Amino acid sequence: MAKYLLIDGFNMAFRAFYAVKELRRSDGFPTNALYGWVRSMWKLLDDQKADHVTVFFDLGGAQEKLVLLPEYKANRGETPEEFEQQIPIIKQLTRAMGFGLVELDGVESDDLLAAYATRLVAKEPDALVQIVSADKDFAQSVTERIHLLLPPPTANPRLGWRELDPAGVEEKWGLPPEKMVDYLSLIGDTSDNIPGVPGCGPKTAVKWLTEYGDIDGVLANAAEIKPPRFRELLPTLKDRMDLNRKIIGFNLTHHDGEELDTGSLDVEALCKILEEMEMKSHHAEALKRYSQGELF
Repeated sequence: MAKYLLIDGFNMAFRAFYAVKELRRSDGFPTNALYGWVRSMWKLLDDQKADHVTVFFDLGGAQEKLVLLPEYKANRGETPEEFEQQIPIIKQLTRAMGFGLVELDGVESDDLLAAYATRLVAKEPDALVQIVSADKDFAQSVTERIHLLLPPPTANPRLGWRELDPAGVEEKWGLPPEKMVDYLSLIGDTSDNIPGVPGCGPKTAVKWLTEYGDIDGVLANAAEIKPPRFRELLPTLKDRMDLNRKIIGFNLTHHDGEELDTGSLDVEALCKILEEMEMKSHHAEALKRYSQGELF
């Protein structure tokens, strides 16, 4: 059985950036995200023992979704400059470490990742795909052979990494993967500036979808919905719910037919980058890990 790790690049890079504070090269160039990135990727490799690893990055823009909702993600602040400075190096490290890298201008990496995950399991009947991300949107992609690998929560790191199959998704959110798009459409997503049903929180959304099946069922039964304060509101939100479904649901057609880039290890390039970034402990670990000490 081939095992694939498909990594949400910016999600994990931001975690690395905020996990390590004030780490710099001697000339002042920030290296905290680089340090955390390499450490996290090696940890994933050691724990998961995947056959192939591919990282997905955004190049900017989400044209299809912005056409539908111009204010999509408009509430997000500026990306820290020190994080931006490290992204090109993170991509260089990613390739040198032997990982594939996928990015497409104007298309969100989430859509690309979900598309490749779906095609991999369709093409390879024995393949297992693990999506590495803290983004709950990926719960919609979970199947018996596509799992969501959640990093340790910042607030409770002792929980460690958690692998969610369909039963795990239902245990965590109260609903199976096939209802997650409707669930997220109802509650909205403040981080992406997607408005849901005003006043509808996770518990209410789970209750409605459990009782009525999907958003269409919820709207069809608006006259008897509980709490009663939603009975007049829900019928006015059909267009919003249709829009939310389109934005939150993944487009699985991107890069259709293209083989997944799974990368190739370049120890010499990796060690050169680590030396240039003055990451001495990581450089020593690379030499030991790849048994290349005699070459340097």
